Amino acid sequence: MLPFRLIRPWLFALDPERAHAVALAALAWGLAAGALPAADPRLRVRALGLDFPNPIGLAAGFDKDARVPDRALELGFGFVEVGSITPEPQPGNPRPRLFRLTEDRAVINRLGFNSGGLARAAVRLAARRGRPGIVGANLGANKESADRIADYVTGFRALHAAVAYVTVNVSSPNTPGLRALQSRAVLGELLDRLHAARAEAVAAGARAVPILAKVAPDLDPDERAAIAEVALAKGLDGLIVGNTTIGAREGLKSRHRHETGGLSGAPLFAPSTAVLRDFYRLTGGRLPLIGVGGIGSGADAYAKIRAGATLVQLYTAMIYDGPDLLGRANAELAALISRDGFAAVGAAVGADA
Repeated sequence: MLPFRLIRPWLFALDPERAHAVALAALAWGLAAGALPAADPRLRVRALGLDFPNPIGLAAGFDKDARVPDRALELGFGFVEVGSITPEPQPGNPRPRLFRLTEDRAVINRLGFNSGGLARAAVRLAARRGRPGIVGANLGANKESADRIADYVTGFRALHAAVAYVTVNVSSPNTPGLRALQSRAVLGELLDRLHAARAEAVAAGARAVPILAKVAPDLDPDERAAIAEVALAKGLDGLIVGNTTIGAREGLKSRHRHETGGLSGAPLFAPSTAVLRDFYRLTGGRLPLIGVGGIGSGADAYAKIRAGATLVQLYTAMIYDGPDLLGRANAELAALISRDGFAAVGAAVGADA
């Protein structure tokens, strides 16, 4: 396989959405591979009742329809999250809807939960049952749904038996009204209905699949406090902090900086880490947190972990650095853990909070 530095100019000459399709196809055909990191006991994490080989995961958004989760694991990710998957297929928002901000190492998207739908994803995920590797499913709601909470329950019932955990995405900025699901009352109702569905599944002999919620980095302090309170009171298994941001546009250089949609990548690192640190404080370290936003190196992952993340996820940095990023990031993370005298990555969680 050609080095990514030679392939990148050709990929960047393509429309971003077409380049994404090419990357998915390359993985599916086995044409993309990273420098697979050696198994390092310092990086193992026990969380959500699962054993992660390392704490760096692939965020939802790359493999929306669960086409290549096993190929993505082969790149060196400790876990992979597919989706967001909606119950019914939907095309998403009109194109263009994906923009590279190359000068800023960022992306703006307003995809709008473009999804092939639950039925196809369920078949693909069921086909990989029994294979090694941790794969989670990120659930979304259809734009025109009359009962969005019911959409998440439908997704959970269809996928829980085939995945390691389920995430409810209640924070995408690209589906009108979706972020209202983060309010105290609505989030509480959502969790009650999901937990009832899980109890039914367990009564029928299924495993109690962990349920997580993915929240926005744009929440104000009162909103964060309310979410933390509901999460602890309702027994949520974890929080993913956070999604793309509708803010953080100050100082951006790209000509696409004023496009509407959610911003991801390097500019999101500092604000999302601050919100993560606050959630760690609000939950008292009692709730596993997955830190997302602007991670592009092992040092970035380590900063998120020290701020309170048990696990982390990345995606945008792969667009700019290619699949070899994983090997470098894991090696750097292991070196930083040893430098600071920690025997394992878990000992560093919340060290700076």
